[in-house]
Amino acid sequence: MSKIVPVILAGGVGSRLWPLSRSQYPKQCIDLQGSGASLLQNTLSRTRSNAEQPIILCNEDHRFLIAEQARAIGVQPMSIMLEPEGKNTAPAIAAAAWLLASKTPDAIMLVLPSDHAISDQQLFDEKVALGAELAAQGALVTFGVEPSYPETGYGYIKANGANDVESVAEFVEKPSLEVAQAYVDDGQYLWNSGMFMFRADIYLAELEKYEPEVHQLSQSAVTDAEADLSFMRLAAKPFSALKSISIDYAVMERTSAAKVIRFPAIWNDVGSWSALWAIGEPDADNNLLRGDAVVIDCKNTLVNAQSRLVTAVGLSDLIIVETDDAVMVAPAGRAQDVKKIVEQLSKAGRTEVDLHREVHRPWGKYHGLTTSDRYQVKRITVSPGQKLSTQMHHHRAEHWVVVSGTAKVRNGDREILLTENESTYIPIGEIHSLENPGKIPLELIEIQTGGYLGEDDIVRFNDRYGRS
Repeated sequence: MSKIVPVILAGGVGSRLWPLSRSQYPKQCIDLQGSGASLLQNTLSRTRSNAEQPIILCNEDHRFLIAEQARAIGVQPMSIMLEPEGKNTAPAIAAAAWLLASKTPDAIMLVLPSDHAISDQQLFDEKVALGAELAAQGALVTFGVEPSYPETGYGYIKANGANDVESVAEFVEKPSLEVAQAYVDDGQYLWNSGMFMFRADIYLAELEKYEPEVHQLSQSAVTDAEADLSFMRLAAKPFSALKSISIDYAVMERTSAAKVIRFPAIWNDVGSWSALWAIGEPDADNNLLRGDAVVIDCKNTLVNAQSRLVTAVGLSDLIIVETDDAVMVAPAGRAQDVKKIVEQLSKAGRTEVDLHREVHRPWGKYHGLTTSDRYQVKRITVSPGQKLSTQMHHHRAEHWVVVSGTAKVRNGDREILLTENESTYIPIGEIHSLENPGKIPLELIEIQTGGYLGEDDIVRFNDRYGRS
């Protein structure tokens, strides 16, 4: 049988899981299952036993974060493809198909969103093996999840029968509650999981038949792509000209080769805070507690504490999420409306939409400890062997104090090594750089002072990560 290549779609944000999920640190990169691994890492690990190295598609902002999460679990992707902008699933999958078509056209693509939770590995492997058999024979396979309740937030697939494998009767949009209940009662309607399997060449042939422009422009985006460090940057001009269209609309609803595999209720797309009850372990009162949380006389309440003790007394049907810079409280029945908070914060220009106080960078991370009008303090962690860009600032001076590890510092014309409890002062306008030449993480405290402390007050002279 042809080899199976996972194609991981990792371009989303997950605004309904704010304040934990942010635009610069999206839900697929967060440990929402309490397993010690992110949703993305669990998705990558899920395919290790039955597939080749994966292709990952993501956006520019998340590229180093995605690459580091794969590296941390020992996964070396075949390619990390960077989308110039989001164009929905059909163009993204086509880009991966063109890459495979140039190598092994009959490769079977296992298309998986990066942010799903699946509770039974053995059952997943069995369904993938069945999907591979069908795909090798020319079918375009989708996986329909047996609905356990009338969900109004999912699209549905109507199968032409109740067997494990059926042809597809139709794809239907997100229904009202009454219609969703009728779908569950009918037995032939399945949740549309967004997981697919097909041969790369067959998907491209069907795409050319129904969406020739998407077929042609996606090919150009791959043909004219450029290597950028370990990433493949899809050509912006043809990709930006693509229409935004899902694989359902572009191909699956129109092809005569669609098959649906009935998938057991071991799947969750973790689309909102209420979904965590399904993948967590609630107590006897159906409370789900994460982090340092203590509740008394509470029922049906979720508490997710990230940075401090959170307590609750006498509550029911509530969601409480705490991070070090925000607290969100909502009725459990309105979990889907959290995205409205994000929209309002975005309109107000609030940074909490995009960033946590802990911000990940390709060289490591920094954590904002305190800030005021004319100063701010950060804890900086530089990974072994990594280096920040050579840069200068027009409006701020910096004082670095090493907490642990060794820092190689350029400060104007001087190059010095600093170790624990040693420090250096960098005046406004001084060209400087910071590097960790050691084998352990470098941690230091940075005190910034000046009239303007924004992250855009950086003039880079060179940068090993290709940032402007």
